Amino acid sequence: MFKHFSRWVAVLAAVAAFGGAPARAAYPDRPIRLIIPFAPGGSTDVLGRLLAEALHPILGQAVIVENKPGAGGNIGGDFVARSAPDGYTLLLAAAGPTVINPSLYRSMPFDPAKDLAPISCLEREHNLMVVNKSLPVANLQDFLKYARAHPGKLSFGSPGNGSPAQLAGELLNQRAGLQTQHVPYKGTGPAVTDLVAGHIDFIIDNMPALLPQVKAGNLRALAVPSDRRATAAPDIPTFDEAGEKGFVVMAWKGLMAPAGTDPAIIERLHAAVVKALQDPQLRTRFQDLGAEPLGSTPAEFARQISEETAWWAKLVKSTGTQIQ
Repeated sequence: MFKHFSRWVAVLAAVAAFGGAPARAAYPDRPIRLIIPFAPGGSTDVLGRLLAEALHPILGQAVIVENKPGAGGNIGGDFVARSAPDGYTLLLAAAGPTVINPSLYRSMPFDPAKDLAPISCLEREHNLMVVNKSLPVANLQDFLKYARAHPGKLSFGSPGNGSPAQLAGELLNQRAGLQTQHVPYKGTGPAVTDLVAGHIDFIIDNMPALLPQVKAGNLRALAVPSDRRATAAPDIPTFDEAGEKGFVVMAWKGLMAPAGTDPAIIERLHAAVVKALQDPQLRTRFQDLGAEPLGSTPAEFARQISEETAWWAKLVKSTGTQIQ
């Protein structure tokens, strides 16, 4: 009996010597939540779902999309910022809650620069100005003349107060001397629904959410506020080409995790994103929607966030837009 006992002691000692603690499972070993901080139907939602679908076979785990809209994206951003930094809750980030809201809101529930860890900027996308097809304008100059002739009569929608779409509309008012009224919605999807129905007159927002409606004949496209035409819509002129010089407001989507996430997990996710964006089918789907795939490094994305936070702060100040 003593012999058997001694043998077990020796076995246990050997296990302890070589690390008897249970090995940590390789990441990821369970489904990942991808938080979309806006309502379904907008470009963040559309592109986020495409990414989730593409990451599934690469990571070997389901990526479950969950919409948490509200407060210009702050509710979803704050939810991720407060989540465990274990790589299982991620944010499909957009400019609004990441680089604009810190200047726009008097009080933020979280600090994007400190509470979120950049993984990759997924893509840059063109914005698009579209109008209700019943509006008697055929191009941007027609619209500007019509709006000036009807001060205070036209309205534009956005996915919420302080969104890039609102700031783009306010910037157009400021630069072109217009008096159009802002109507906020809880996401691009509801705004587009009302635009198609004629309850509002125009919107300047992300192309992925608007181009399908243009192609279906439900909305009329006037111009893209970009430095070049969009590959997905080569017949639509830029604002420069349409006679409104220097009006450039592009968008982007990125992937972020809670601050403090293990760098090895950040790198694993970055590698997965790069691989997903190299897939010809996904690239084509992005490009068809007006999004240009990127896949930047975490360091590059961090620099972009810093630079754009300063740029948007100047725009917010110039338009006089602020939210309590």
